Amino acid sequence: MDHPLLEFCDTEKQKQVIKLCMVQGKSQYEAADILGLSRGAIKHHVKAVRQKAAKRGYSPDHDMNKPVPDGFVVSGVSTYYNDDGVATGQWVKSKLTEENRLKALNEAIKEAVSDYEGKAKPTKLNKRKAHADDVLVAIPIGDPHIGMYAWSEETGENFDTQIARDDLLNASRKLLDATPHAEKALICNLGDFFHADNQSNQTSRSKHALDVDSRWARVLKLGCMIMVDMIHLALKKYPQVEVINAIGNHDDHSSVMLSAFLAAYFTKEPRVEIHPTVSKFNYVQFGKCLIGVTHGDTVKHADLGELMATDKAEEWGATEHRMWFVGHIHHSRKTELRGCTVESFRTLAAKDAWHASKGYRSGRDITALVLHKDFGEVARYRCDIRMARWGNSE
Repeated sequence: MDHPLLEFCDTEKQKQVIKLCMVQGKSQYEAADILGLSRGAIKHHVKAVRQKAAKRGYSPDHDMNKPVPDGFVVSGVSTYYNDDGVATGQWVKSKLTEENRLKALNEAIKEAVSDYEGKAKPTKLNKRKAHADDVLVAIPIGDPHIGMYAWSEETGENFDTQIARDDLLNASRKLLDATPHAEKALICNLGDFFHADNQSNQTSRSKHALDVDSRWARVLKLGCMIMVDMIHLALKKYPQVEVINAIGNHDDHSSVMLSAFLAAYFTKEPRVEIHPTVSKFNYVQFGKCLIGVTHGDTVKHADLGELMATDKAEEWGATEHRMWFVGHIHHSRKTELRGCTVESFRTLAAKDAWHASKGYRSGRDITALVLHKDFGEVARYRCDIRMARWGNSE
């Protein structure tokens, strides 16, 4: 007879251990001898399976006997006991795992933006020069904070959605004019593209009050079209444009919506690839280059190399130039780890009242990196806020 814990085994080895210990009644010492493992390894496998089962609602030793469906985890259990200590009732609360929650949200948003499907007009490619297929132009966009409001009397400079749009698109034009004619551009939105995630005007996790410009729905629409315009600018120069939108701590949900919107908008444009936003960590391989993209708010920079090697073991072994692009801290910092580099990028956005009061004074710019498929980074171009605003913006 099968044991309920078998349902929660992830590997064949775990199944063998559970069958021996739980179904056949072997001791952990006996199971270790049979499988040629140490007792510590047997103990580890049993513990891992029990922990996964408990997260799904199955732990008989604690009167938890009602597993939740695949894709869900238990968020709370209330068990009622009579005077004799016998369980008489139980209330099990469950929620989607983070990965499945994002997938479900992504599907819901795709349906919501279906009216925009295929709306992108064809963009003519400038073919005045040959396009090199051995180089990639990567453009990390650090924390645009579309929808943030700043008053010059309080922060030293005015900032709103229109200013954010003009700055980002003007800087992008200047960068694209400077970069070589590569076969592909990789636009990496490093998170916090939107300043507020919903109309509560608070960060969803820490509930920090935010200074916002206008209505959230209006900012959402304008922000989506800013990215549309940036992609069209890239399409004029590069045959292929690839886009990654990382999840920030300001835009947990709207970042998912942004990718779904862009995927619908450019669905009939074969030259555009929009990565779905379903994970905090995103990867792209180009020849011997491996690029990781994340906001940088959930993992220490020092741990990102190990994470990349674990998540993309095959790609790690096949590449030589491995790099992480991160945002969040709003200033430039590059760290060389064993096997990869981690670089944070500045933002073009002005300071809000909170950052101004705390003394933050980082520079403001946007950077484009030229990556060769064999040699890694071979050039980079930078446009700071003054250059973005200099001259004719159109």
